[in-house]
Amino acid sequence: MNLENNSILSFLHENQIEIQEEWHLALKELDDRKYSDFVSDAVYRQTAQEFIGILIQYMEGSTEEADQLLSDFTSRIVQSGWSMTFITKGVKKLGLLIFNKMTEHSSEEDKMKLVWQFDQKVSPLTEQLLLEYASSWERTVSLQKIALQELSAPLIPVFENITVMPLVGTIDTERAKRIMENLLDGVVKHRSEVVLIDITGVPVVDTMVAHHIIQASEAVRLVGAKCLLVGIRPEIAQTIVNLGINLNQITTKNSLQKGIEAALEMTDRNIVSTGELE
Repeated sequence: MNLENNSILSFLHENQIEIQEEWHLALKELDDRKYSDFVSDAVYRQTAQEFIGILIQYMEGSTEEADQLLSDFTSRIVQSGWSMTFITKGVKKLGLLIFNKMTEHSSEEDKMKLVWQFDQKVSPLTEQLLLEYASSWERTVSLQKIALQELSAPLIPVFENITVMPLVGTIDTERAKRIMENLLDGVVKHRSEVVLIDITGVPVVDTMVAHHIIQASEAVRLVGAKCLLVGIRPEIAQTIVNLGINLNQITTKNSLQKGIEAALEMTDRNIVSTGELE
């Protein structure tokens, strides 16, 4: 095959449908995470068609339009959960597929010329694809982190003037700051008189965690509300005693139920059975 300067682009134009078909089948075979079990054949076919179309546009010189299309394409594959390893292998497979088809009857000299063309025409786009993937993945992770932070320390009103903050998982310095902010904002917003911090889902309470809880309790007191610490399991109580942590300034209860009962008493209310009202 006579390999002219723009032979890759010409070859893609002439064999686009065939290459798309073979590459989409190759993507399914490469799929080591078995997306093919729940991703339709049409998705692989559309992915192959879209990327090859972007490659053609890029090689034709429409770089700005190709860049935008590549950015949109990358965002979709990140949201679909395809890994960078899979994308890297897939793009490499496409390059080999095109190269092998173009050099089927070529001399070694022509093959070397084509390698140079690939470096000049194809490699920049594949490198940009991986950079776009990394950037899109980082944006996705950042948005997920923000969403998790918003859910990591919710303040929930359960009765008038009574709110609960259920905590689950470990508490580090960054999360402790979020807890403090949400507590103070929530106390004012919900006009809370009593706040219950429920640590049932906190696996470990060490000196640092206890310090953060004490600070949060003091901050709540300073804005005119009372703070109860609930959900103290026996093993947590033992750890607190062994570490010599002083929680004398905080009212504690072993369960959320006991805490709510105490909070109702603090606000001059109590729970009665319907039988008592008759």
